[in-house]
Amino acid sequence: MALFLKPLQVGPVLLNNRLVMPPMATAKAEADGMVSQAILDYYEEKSQGGYISLIIVEHSFISQEGKASKNQLSIADDNVIENLKKLAEIIHQNKAKGVMQINHAGSATEEEIIGMRPVGPSPIVNLRKGKDVPHELTKKEIAEIIVAFQNAATRVKEAGFDGVEIHSAHGYLLNQFFSPLSNKRKDEYGGNVLNRIRIHLEVIEAVRKTVGVDFPILFRLGAADYIEGGTTVEDSLIAVREFEKAGIDILDISGGFCGYTIPGHTGEQGYFASLSEAMKKEVKIPVILTGGITEARIVEQLLAEQKADLIGVGRAVLNDSEWAKQAVDSFR
Repeated sequence: MALFLKPLQVGPVLLNNRLVMPPMATAKAEADGMVSQAILDYYEEKSQGGYISLIIVEHSFISQEGKASKNQLSIADDNVIENLKKLAEIIHQNKAKGVMQINHAGSATEEEIIGMRPVGPSPIVNLRKGKDVPHELTKKEIAEIIVAFQNAATRVKEAGFDGVEIHSAHGYLLNQFFSPLSNKRKDEYGGNVLNRIRIHLEVIEAVRKTVGVDFPILFRLGAADYIEGGTTVEDSLIAVREFEKAGIDILDISGGFCGYTIPGHTGEQGYFASLSEAMKKEVKIPVILTGGITEARIVEQLLAEQKADLIGVGRAVLNDSEWAKQAVDSFR
């Protein structure tokens, strides 16, 4: 049997193969962040047939101040739950598993989007998406954000999803705390790596407390910024050991302030493989690799080379909803 057709058990969740659809923002939600018919139709099409074992629903904002963009999906209050149940049901009817990614944009948004001044670990304009100098979060405000992540995870579970993913990549708030480029704090949330991931560990603890032991928590880590003075693979090796100890079930590797690509990459498929391979050697939990993967043979090759345990295929699936079916059929 092809490696990528092998099932994988993650806690109570059985994934029927190693293909993952990573979270990709669609901007198809209603203006207030509610699930729209367009969102339901999109995930119905992408999950068809269960050829992709795990669908990670696009990043959803946990509070109004954490909203990244217009028509972003919301997980910010209880009135979203009923419509999200429809989304979870569609994914399950197509024999796939569904996870929601929860996120706070921090400084990676604008006052025009959220109606207030953006926030961040330090008053530094976001390198990727910001133009406003953010308000430096107080410890009280950090505690409130941790509760917002916790409440968002509760809603994900209530909506019937199979797990929740905490977003700490691509220059968003948790990534901002992790990166020395954006975190210049002098208190216990800044300085060395363990201080810079303090908020992450507090979020994981709060989420685990609310969802219980049998609900998978995924963690998307921007494992390197690829910018001088930013986070490095060495920082991330320290961080992932702590995340595993804190109870993460799956580690999802991507970029930090570089976003979901590596500067200057020449089109090679799986360009985050060096990062995911390093993390996989450091932890015992499954690791997801994404990054420009467009061919089924490359999925198989990356698994055979032990670069990761699960492979995320984003743009190829976005461009062709039949991609996963053809990939699976080619190895049967």
